[in-house]
Formats: sequence, C-alpha cells, structure tokens
Amino acid sequence: MNICIYGAASPQLDQIYYEKTEELGRLMARRGHGLVFGGGETGLMGAAARGVDAEGGYLLGIAPRFFDEPGILYQHCTEFIMTETMRERKHLLEEKSQATIVVPGGIGTYEEFFEILTLKSLNRLDRAIVFYNINGYYDLMRQLLAHTAKEKFMEPAILDMCKFMDKPEEILDYIEQYLAKK
Repeated sequence: MNICIYGAASPQLDQIYYEKTEELGRLMARRGHGLVFGGGETGLMGAAARGVDAEGGYLLGIAPRFFDEPGILYQHCTEFIMTETMRERKHLLEEKSQATIVVPGGIGTYEEFFEILTLKSLNRLDRAIVFYNINGYYDLMRQLLAHTAKEKFMEPAILDMCKFMDKPEEILDYIEQYLAKK
C-alpha cells in the first residue's frame, strides 16, 4: 500500500525529528509500503524519503513545478509527478495513497491535515489518518481538537477519525488493520 506523509520541509529542526521520521520510512519500506510525499529533499519529507530509499522502497514525489530548483526536490524517487499548483499536488497526494501519516510540520502540514480530516468527516474519503506525535509535538493539536468538539464547533465523533501515536510500529499496525477492515 502507498502511504502519504505530510510533514515539515525545514532543515532547522531538532535532530530527533529527522531520526524518528527516517526510522518510520525505513519501517514502511520493510513492511512493503510505498511513500507518497511532497517530493522535498529537506526536512521531514526528506527524512521519510531517505528512510524508504535506504530500504529499497517505492517513492512517489509530487510537487509543483515552481519547486523544481536545485536542492529542493528529492532526486531518488521511483516516480515524480510535477503539478502546476499546490491544490493539484494535494489532490494527487490523496489520490495516489491509501492512508495518511502527519509527521511534525508547520502551517502547510496543518492545512493538508485539516483538508483530509474535513473530507473524511464529510464521507468524501475513508482512510486511516495518524499523527506521528514525535517528542509530544502534537499534544497541543490533540487538545485543540478536543476543545473544538467540547465547544460544539465540531462533532465529537470527528475526534475518532484521526489517531495520535508515538511509535512507528503502532502507526503501521493501525493503518494495516484499518485497511483490512475495509
């Protein structure tokens, strides 16, 4: 199965984020899963790609043409799709994968997550969505979502549409079981 990973492109993070994300990529490939990602060379996108690549796994990078500059895109993808827009990129990230893992990231990662969760809440897609909560990074996101439900800005059932996990094995077990139930 192909798993989409959303995550930071920043090269300035604490080392633990890169190490844990690369470990996730390695485990994905060892378990036979491909990576669908935003095509970035740096940050956690690059770390996931290096992990999958190190184990000989499948890599599909998807990026808009304006990112096609030296040092921006991961050069060892099995396949690469260039898009015209970020919206087209997001659509293909979703279309070419069967599950989503959200590793730590910034506003772009949040935007990608909230769109995929919204689509799931509207029954427009059915997939496992998991936050890889490295170093407790997404603890506040979990609190925000719970607060949003408590204040009745979203249905409490939406809280169950995404999971927060901090171990790659648990994440992949959950995703594999989720797909098996479908």
